[in-house]
Amino acid sequence: MESVAAAAERRPRKDAARNREAVLAAADDLFARCESPEAVTMADIAAAAGVGKATLFRGFGDRTGLIQALYAARLEPVRAAVEAGPAPLGPATPPSLRAPALLDALLCFKLDNRHLALALEEAGSGSPYGAGHYEWWHSTLRAALERIPGFGPSDGDFAAHALLAAVRADLVDHLVDERRVPRERVRADLAAFTARVLAGDS
Repeated sequence: MESVAAAAERRPRKDAARNREAVLAAADDLFARCESPEAVTMADIAAAAGVGKATLFRGFGDRTGLIQALYAARLEPVRAAVEAGPAPLGPATPPSLRAPALLDALLCFKLDNRHLALALEEAGSGSPYGAGHYEWWHSTLRAALERIPGFGPSDGDFAAHALLAAVRADLVDHLVDERRVPRERVRADLAAFTARVLAGDS
């Protein structure tokens, strides 16, 4: 039979897990509906989740930590497909097919989570390049590029940075929000640009 002490210890853990899910769901909804990512405050998220601000800071550290946790949760299915899934994202895919598929997957993710991606880039430590998810995308894309004939280690490193720059959240937002470029046109333009880079065309 469970002791009173064990039951008391388990209850706060359940409460913490429930609060975390409520906070992430509330933040997800607020970022999806916001006019501008910076308009979403910790107070807004706490109120929407029905928790105190102290709960947010205790669970996530600060606004950036909360955004990073939400972004990671939304990205997890894509990460799983990249790390262990089938073609065209999985590791067994020929690199010339995998590299454009990786970029298309990241573009689609940012199109689907535009305000969240913007919030993360804007809340990063001065630069989106310092974020953990960027390092993961860069290393994964670089590894694919370096297996393509014509790309060496230094070429793959720079090319991965250059190609990822084409799917920065601020550029994606500019294209679809300000320039009104349709989603499929953005995807097609990225695919064509990636093909030229991989072919070595100027």
